[in-house]
Amino acid sequence: MEKQEKTRYKLAMAVKECMKITPVDKITVKDIVEGAGVARQTFYRNFLDKYDLINWYFDKLVLACFEEIGVSHTVEESLTQKFRFIREEKAFFMGAFRSDGQNSVKEHDFALILDFYQELIVKKTGREPEPDIRFLLEMYCQGSVYMTAKWILGGMEEAPEHMARKLVEAMPAKLEQVFENMGLM
Repeated sequence: MEKQEKTRYKLAMAVKECMKITPVDKITVKDIVEGAGVARQTFYRNFLDKYDLINWYFDKLVLACFEEIGVSHTVEESLTQKFRFIREEKAFFMGAFRSDGQNSVKEHDFALILDFYQELIVKKTGREPEPDIRFLLEMYCQGSVYMTAKWILGGMEEAPEHMARKLVEAMPAKLEQVFENMGLM
């Protein structure tokens, strides 16, 4: 791992520790750099703000789950893996999903999964999704993020497999057909 990547992980571990006792909106860059033992300047060389750091770490935890969709995993298998990662990093995700400020993880998660699915459709079909499929995809991704946040903030009582199954079952029929045709179900 290169030096910059190590520094970023060090900052991520520091913000995770802060999130155990302080709401995200009240965590300062000073808290993070003191926890990481680095200079403020080092923080700003790597991230725009604390939300950028949190979203970067979120990406590191979650994107690996989705890389195998359509290769060796179905959507449901990848969602199950995502929910397992979330449960393993419970303190981080509870803190991150409590925040509703600008650049929040909720907004970031929505943009991330929407872009991921759109790019996957283009890759598998060779064309952009039709407008009605794009609408269904946006609605589905927004609902998925909302239900994920509700699950996290509700204490994550349901098993990851159950949550994944529910999200797959909630997929609109037209969108499900598109995913089925691409071999993602």
